[in-house]
Amino acid sequence: MKKKDGQKKFKVVLVGSGDRRPKVIDQANELRPLIESVVEVVGEEFDYSENPGKMGADFAIVLGGDGSILRAATRMEDSQIPVLGVNLGKLGFLADVNPCDVESALKSTDQGEFSLIDHLMLQLQVFRGDEMIAEKTGLNEVAILGGPPFDIQQLDLQVDGIPATSYSCDGLIISTPVGSTAHNLSAGGPILRKDLQAFVISPISPHTLTVRPIVDTADRVYELVAADPNESACVVLDGQIVTKLQAGDRVRVSRAKSIFQLIEVSGNNYYRTLREKLGWGGEFKKK
Repeated sequence: MKKKDGQKKFKVVLVGSGDRRPKVIDQANELRPLIESVVEVVGEEFDYSENPGKMGADFAIVLGGDGSILRAATRMEDSQIPVLGVNLGKLGFLADVNPCDVESALKSTDQGEFSLIDHLMLQLQVFRGDEMIAEKTGLNEVAILGGPPFDIQQLDLQVDGIPATSYSCDGLIISTPVGSTAHNLSAGGPILRKDLQAFVISPISPHTLTVRPIVDTADRVYELVAADPNESACVVLDGQIVTKLQAGDRVRVSRAKSIFQLIEVSGNNYYRTLREKLGWGGEFKKK
């Protein structure tokens, strides 16, 4: 990410979930004079009715939490621009810039003191017979979740068209490295370094003790079939319901063409984020 010849300031678009959290707009207005002292604001997108990636900006400043970044990434689809996340929420795993540090973060970006971290995105396709009934791009995970009457789900997994295993479980998650610290982690799955090119498959409450999460390359195609899903079972992408499942539906997950890029400024790094956001308790011994 570089300025064009003769360009004095980076062009940015301000993005946030103002439709869900009206205070985000107020906070954006408070921060705007400070932001405009370093970069040029060329647009705002606070209800995700437009694609932020098509608004003529060099990068997006997403104000909110990790959910706001997920919505922005999904909305940009194949028009991804880099994102600087400003944490106005609670955890802020992706949005790791505090409001009080916005000016210094933007100055570091302006001076080229930043890294662009590429993040794997996934492509979800759902087939019913020969018809594809849904296709979406996501950043975190695809989950098959059951609801009432809460029967155990029988999910058959194929990898590159080859039968792999059959799960008896409450549900199942296929996660990117970014999503590995979300629902996957809560379900007992491993943390993947966010720039790895891999997926993790984690069953939710499996009925067999020998079933454990699996990590495999993102260059494979993963397909799940629910032979007899219960009446409430559905496919969920990054927290949003995509479709209810019917018997025989095929849920296919593969690497997306799009790549999500997060701006990491000097002083922030992955293991520091893990320590601070996830509350790792270990201490370094002093020599």
